[in-house]
Amino acid sequence: MRYAVAVAETRNFTRAAQRCHVVQSALSQQVARLERELGVRLFARSSRRVEVTAAGEAFVVRARECLAAAERAGADAAAAEGQVRGVARVGVIPTVTAVDVPDLLRRVREAHPQVRVALQVAASDELARRVVAGLLDVALLGLPEGDQPAGVAARELARDRHVLVTAPGHPLAGAAAVTLADLDGATFADFPAGTPGREQTDRALAAAGVGRDVAFEVVDAHLLLDLVRAGLAVALRPGRVVAGAAGVARVPVRDGPGRVEFLVWSDFHPAPATRALLAHLPG
Repeated sequence: MRYAVAVAETRNFTRAAQRCHVVQSALSQQVARLERELGVRLFARSSRRVEVTAAGEAFVVRARECLAAAERAGADAAAAEGQVRGVARVGVIPTVTAVDVPDLLRRVREAHPQVRVALQVAASDELARRVVAGLLDVALLGLPEGDQPAGVAARELARDRHVLVTAPGHPLAGAAAVTLADLDGATFADFPAGTPGREQTDRALAAAGVGRDVAFEVVDAHLLLDLVRAGLAVALRPGRVVAGAAGVARVPVRDGPGRVEFLVWSDFHPAPATRALLAHLPG
């Protein structure tokens, strides 16, 4: 099962063998034997490419569950003897500020050297869905003020206010503070519509009756700031996120939106590695 999952994820028998620390011929033989036992083809192969068949997709989903269960069984057995090991699957938003993630992982590593951490970076709504689905153990989210994570255990970590971010030469760059009304009709760079990072600003501007032109939609926070630096647009961003950003001006917004950072996890029998990680997080 582990070999089949590796092939499905890498789409390459050579890379799968390297990941599993076996020679390619041995891995290929075991996958072929598995296919014969199942009576179906898991992979369509040619000399240049490997594709997962429909049967392979169905098999890999359950194979991952079985492998995770086996990993969990070993971790639980070790925990009964006072050892903490296993994999903690952690999701983080790109703009997390409430937790110093490298420092957190350093402390977990020092306390529990047998714990492995698998990190995933995504938007808050996607990370929350993965926790609910059991694909992640822990996630660090940023949600609009007033929203609460649903279907998971949650702990509030920090609150932040948005500031206006402009190029240094922008007419509002030197203001002591602005209101949302001052931004009526401005050209913005922002995240795609419907995402939590965008929702914070959309709600605040709608409530204030302020219109804007979102001329640039991006998914990368660094690229968003590059557009602002170039004078192409302005943005509303959490103050702590842009506190050290070079080449931009930051202006307080008196009636601007806020963001709340949350720690979320599934409280249904968390694994030993997950409990060890939670013990090192704030609160």
